[in-house]
Formats: sequence, structure tokens, C-alpha cells
Amino acid sequence: MNDTTSPAAPDVNEFLGTKPVPRWRRWMKFWLPGLGLALLILTVVQCTREAPPPDYITEAVVQESLDLSVTATGNLRPTNQVEVGAEVTGPIDSVLVDVNDRVTKGQVIAVINTEIIDQQIAQARANLNAARAAAAQAQAQYDIDKVQLSRLEEVRRLSGGRVPSQIEVEQAEAAVARDKAALASARANIEAASALLRGNLTTRSRAVIRAPVNGVVLARRVEPGQTVVASFNTVTLFVIAEDLAEMQLRVSIDEADVGQVKSGQQATFTVDAYPGRRFPATLQRVDLASSSTSQASPAAGAAASVVNYEARLDVKNPDGLLRPGMTATATIATQNTGNALLVPNAALRFRTSKEEESGGGVFQPQIGLERDKQKASIGEGSRQQVQVLQADGKLKAIEVITGRSDGRRTVVRSDALKPGMKVVTGIKAAAK
Repeated sequence: MNDTTSPAAPDVNEFLGTKPVPRWRRWMKFWLPGLGLALLILTVVQCTREAPPPDYITEAVVQESLDLSVTATGNLRPTNQVEVGAEVTGPIDSVLVDVNDRVTKGQVIAVINTEIIDQQIAQARANLNAARAAAAQAQAQYDIDKVQLSRLEEVRRLSGGRVPSQIEVEQAEAAVARDKAALASARANIEAASALLRGNLTTRSRAVIRAPVNGVVLARRVEPGQTVVASFNTVTLFVIAEDLAEMQLRVSIDEADVGQVKSGQQATFTVDAYPGRRFPATLQRVDLASSSTSQASPAAGAAASVVNYEARLDVKNPDGLLRPGMTATATIATQNTGNALLVPNAALRFRTSKEEESGGGVFQPQIGLERDKQKASIGEGSRQQVQVLQADGKLKAIEVITGRSDGRRTVVRSDALKPGMKVVTGIKAAAK
């Protein structure tokens, strides 16, 4: 009997024209719930796991001296600055110096035209000569009348009073008195004419402008041909600084700091022209009178009065690096606390999360803040707490009594706080 192979059964999916279902989809009803359960278990584990301890920012407690200082801003000025003006009206004939030129006392620096003044001098001399001639004429008339009076008096004596008559003698005496007065008037006219001439000569001498001091020309405000008009306000032609080897720094001290500064204190200052370089100075005086300025208050929108006191510091400038008008920021050393415990102000402001929840303070800002934002205003004599990081990574609160502060570090007193301890100043931001 011969074996015959039956034809293969036709595929139903192929017969119906549909694609077969993949195996992974057929098993999805089993593995998909398992995957969801695994994710749920992982989420629960992550939420219930203890958070890692925070990475604290710390700084060591030190025991050293704290130098307190006051900072103020101002401008450099010459010790003696002279404004040279003109007392004579007229056009400028010549200007003999320029800015930055060194001048000596008495040196001619400008000349004003003197044609009109020369005419006035010539007229004054003519008037003086006329007054002298009139005085000579009055002197001659006085001499004649005086001799005539003497002759009449002698004749009257010899005649026993018979001649000349009394009227003639009195007339002669009156003539002598008149001549004497005329002579005095002529002499007074001479003095007046002489004084006028001297005044004109003085005016002419002032048409030649001379340097009043030895120094350097800082400003020149006149050109040849320019007409100068002398009035009640003297016109400034030049500004001369007497000596730039010694200068003055004038700064404004805030009223809150004025009680800490006094004459003789040492200071340093910086200028923008020489970054990083500090120049020495000595406080000369602090003005008793205040200078008040007004500024707008952002909160109230009203004008608030700011009271400042001007302080003057002596500055040596042997190399000539410093120039008048430079803006300078001065640091005046006011006090030294001596050997004391010092902690950063940020440590006095730091609060743990528990203290934050109980209203103990503001959470310390994260790392990366500018130094100015780390400053704290801690009242002197107040009780504060600092957090000390121990070897096991836990924090320990220690109470301290605050002292003087320079705005960055504060003097503290505490029996429990020792030099070298690490006080917490903040928490590092978590890496993303």
C-alpha cells in the first residue's frame, strides 16, 4: 500500500489575510502588571530611605586681633590751590603759560593791554604838574602879602599908630590868611593828583598777571585776544596748585561713624588709576559742621536727610602719581580689639531647619553669595548661637555673647567655644 502525503492544512491567519500577533503581546497581560508592581516597590523604597546628611560650609574659629575701620569716599585736592584773577579790564595781549607748566612766584603768566591805562597815567601826571604849579603860585602870593603886612605893621609902629589906618592893616591880615588857605588847598590838590597817579600806576602794574605762588598750572581759562571785564566777581584766568608733592584727601564720614574717627589716625586709600595699590594717609581733622544732603527714600517716596561730616587726610605724593580730582576710597583704622575669639558673621546668622520651623531665624543662603551679602548686623552685647560641626557630623549649638564687628567677623565671648572649632556658615547647594 503506497503512503500518500496529505496536503498541509492552510494557515487560518493567512487565509483570513491578517498578520499574526507577536509573542510579546500575547504575554503582555502577565509581565505588564509585574513591571508596575516593581516600579511601585522602588518608589516606596526611595521615599522611605533616610536623606543623606547635608554638606555644611564651615569656617574655623580663630583667636587674633580684629582691626576696626571706617570706610569713606572722597576726592584728592591740592593742599593749597590758588585761583588767579584779573582786576583790570581790557583785552589779553599775551598768555605765557599753559596747563601743567611749572611757575615760580612773581613769574609773568599773562599781560593785559594797557593803552587806556597809559593815557590815564599821562593825564594824572599832567594834573599833578598843574597842581604843583598852582601851589607855587599860591606860595608866591602868600609871600608877597605877608611882606606887605609886615611893612604896614612896621610903619604903624614908627608913626605911633597914626598911619596906616586900622582898616588897611586888617585888609592886609585878611589877604595873608586868604593866601595861606589857597596855599593849603594847592598842596592838597598836589596830594590828590599824586594819589591818582599812584593808583593808575598800580592798575598798570596789575595788568601784568604774575604767579602768586610756586606751583603747577592746573587750568588755563583765557586766550590771547579775549577781553577781560573786571567786576564785583573777579574773573578767574588760571588755577595754580602750590605743591602736588603734598596733597589732601577730603572724604565724607557718615554720622554713624563720626564718633570713631579723630585726628592723628592712620589710613590707607585706593584710586581707580592704580588698582590693587594702597596709598598711606593721616587723618588731619574732622569738621565740626555737618553737610546734609537729601536723597529719595524708596519705601516712603519722600526726601530723607543724610548727614555727613567732611574729614581731611594728609597725603604724601613724592612720585607725582596722584592727581587732583581723583576719586579715592579711604579706610581709616579706628580701633584694635586685641587678642579675642573671632567668628564669621555668617555663622551668627545660620539657623538649622528646626530653628527655622520654630521661627529661630532665616535659613542661611547657599554657597556662592558675594561677600557683601554675608555681612551681618549683630548688636554688640547680644546673645547669639553658633552651630559647631562635630567629628561625627552632627551639629552642636553653642551660645556666645557678641562684641565689636568689622562687618565680616565679630568678636565673641564663650566658655564652650574654643579656637579651631568649625562653625557652620551655610549649606552647599545640591549638585544637579
